[in-house]
Amino acid sequence: MQTTIPFFPLEVVVFPGERLLLHVFEDRYKQLIDDCKVTGKAFGIPIFYKKNLKLGTEVTLEEVVKEYDNGEMDIICNAHRIFELKSFENPLPGKMYSGGLVEFREIDREAKREEKENVVVLINELYKNLGVLMDPIDTDSFNSFLYAHKIGLSLAQEYQLLQIKTERQRLHFLRSHLKMVIPVVTQLNLTKERIQMNGHFKNFNELDFKDFKL
Repeated sequence: MQTTIPFFPLEVVVFPGERLLLHVFEDRYKQLIDDCKVTGKAFGIPIFYKKNLKLGTEVTLEEVVKEYDNGEMDIICNAHRIFELKSFENPLPGKMYSGGLVEFREIDREAKREEKENVVVLINELYKNLGVLMDPIDTDSFNSFLYAHKIGLSLAQEYQLLQIKTERQRLHFLRSHLKMVIPVVTQLNLTKERIQMNGHFKNFNELDFKDFKL
């Protein structure tokens, strides 16, 4: 399905299902949000990545939380579908903001419960090692986008995740990342403990040399 939508390009990845908080200060985007308030239509957030625009996420305006005297706004948006840019027009006719033709992707959600559970266990382990309190994760409703911003992915990795077309592959991507990150965090915690012990009297375990020969 292809359609033309207005654009609000950002150097950030927005995942489907995400609730996005934005401060709007540029005149062109003030106009865009004002138009969305009137029409109720969605707009797109293309990802400005490596000085290019190829992929993005459709969002709808949920609420204007605050309007400032100078026209700036704090807004909340809800993210929905992933799209590929097919054209880019800057600005759209009669508008200050850009837009273009996009093609929406179907989002594959199929994965085994065991595959989800494997990732959930690793996320819990990461947060435990970081000393971060978290609410229990419901495995049945868990998806690969839910904690994508909260496990230490770089912008490049988040962009890569958004490009992966199946849920099983996305879960595998997250699992591989977590299995790499957790040992690093564990080692950092050990290093921190050693630093904190510097200057303290150390109590080492007793060693048994009875049967040792050189």
